[in-house]
Amino acid sequence: MKVAIYGAGAIGALLGARLSEAGWEVSLIARGAHLSAIRNSGLRIVSDEFGDNTYQLESTDDPATIGPVDYLILGVKAHALTAIAPRVAPLVKESTTFVSTQNGLPWWYFHAAEGVDARLESVDPGGVIAQHMPPEQCIGSVVYMSCHVIEPGVVRHTHGIRLPLGEPDGTATERVKALAEAFRAGGIQAPVRNSVQQELWMKLFGNAIFNPLSALTRKTLVEMTEFPPTREIILRAMAEVSETALAVGVRIGVTPDKRLEGARQAGFHKPSMLQDLESGRSSELDSLTGAAIELAHRHHVSVPCLEAVYAAAKLLFEPSRSPGGTAD
Repeated sequence: MKVAIYGAGAIGALLGARLSEAGWEVSLIARGAHLSAIRNSGLRIVSDEFGDNTYQLESTDDPATIGPVDYLILGVKAHALTAIAPRVAPLVKESTTFVSTQNGLPWWYFHAAEGVDARLESVDPGGVIAQHMPPEQCIGSVVYMSCHVIEPGVVRHTHGIRLPLGEPDGTATERVKALAEAFRAGGIQAPVRNSVQQELWMKLFGNAIFNPLSALTRKTLVEMTEFPPTREIILRAMAEVSETALAVGVRIGVTPDKRLEGARQAGFHKPSMLQDLESGRSSELDSLTGAAIELAHRHHVSVPCLEAVYAAAKLLFEPSRSPGGTAD
């Protein structure tokens, strides 16, 4: 099989390396110093699970040099999809399968929901993503891995090897089974789920509040969960997420207290949104908290805690503005 990783940063690079180990033909789409280092010295993955290995993979910043692929794994963050969607055309043929890895609710979420036409503006502004990556060609994944680019061309994988996969309609198609088999051959736990939507909500259950709150407070998971005032905010927000999920037919299988305790045990871990803030990058706020709020409003679910945290985090990530109201 031929696969391209669009966005071969930390997670994308690791997934590409594991599929290469499984014997698939892998091409990486990256940019800047990271791309230059991969081209010059190969992609190096340093992993407690898989060891220290270097991979010589086709790498480019131009999708047209790769040509059509069987699978296109989208390794960029959710807010970058609108920009890259028009650029995927050279990689696509009629049978190409798009694989989403983004946090939050994906653009294809309601594809298999009977009688529902519910594009989320916070996820797919103007419908640009779905136009270029049709939901019927998509399968979903939920990433439970921690990776960081520690220097250009070098990715450190610290923990996690789980990647649940699933079709929007829950069927075990040949395309999802083939991808799962390849990941398993590469050492990744990739169960095929009959409701990948429920897996997405399980992760969003915590991410919708942990991420923006960490950016606002500059605190780690254990610090937020052990401080009584922020602990209470987290519990209230989780209850709001749970009620919103239930409004679209998904029952989250853990209680807020249990999910919060799991986060506390993660210790001094910085959620990705805090890392984005510290690195000056854009955040996934809209696809996480924003999407949950948009869906809650559609179903008349009250989410005041999420709304307050979202508003403050939205302002935090806005470009600096002068008193006159123009961007600096």
